[in-house]
Amino acid sequence: MEENGVLYVVATPIGNLEDITFRALKVLEAVDLIAAEDTREAQKLLFHFQLKAKGRLVSYYRDNEDRRVKMLLDRMKSGDDVALVSSRGTPGISDPAYLLVRAAFQEGIKVVPIPGPCAVSAGLSVSGLPTDRFTFFGFLPRKTSKRKRVLEELKESKMTSIIYESPHRVTKTLADLLNVVGNREMTV
Repeated sequence: MEENGVLYVVATPIGNLEDITFRALKVLEAVDLIAAEDTREAQKLLFHFQLKAKGRLVSYYRDNEDRRVKMLLDRMKSGDDVALVSSRGTPGISDPAYLLVRAAFQEGIKVVPIPGPCAVSAGLSVSGLPTDRFTFFGFLPRKTSKRKRVLEELKESKMTSIIYESPHRVTKTLADLLNVVGNREMTV
């Protein structure tokens, strides 16, 4: 009987390619397959560090993760090691990952985190806000009614609250925050 491969959950740089860890580079070089949220971003990273990508990259993003989980599990059950990377930062933090990680655990496949850059901890560390307890809300819903519910929840939180937002929606989000949450200390 063949031994299962390993699923490596690999953090990638969030802005500066030089922020990748030596361990992450070793894993990316050694694995049989790299499941990438954005294959173009993964390709840039691999090219920058002169790592072979041909035939080892497969897309794994929110709209295809249901279909990809089985294929990736099959590969790991046949002994292949797989690295999961998001476009930036740590997979699973507002990025696809948990379905594959959960399925790997259920199948008895070893899951190994390869820590590194994460926008949550990076932003929190330079916010000047209390860091001993915080709440992470991820990306706010786009639909107004759902968005308002989440903002109401954020309003009630006494802890430092963290949200993600895309650059082209920051102004609208700040207006929504002021409208619902009110005058509250924030860092952008």
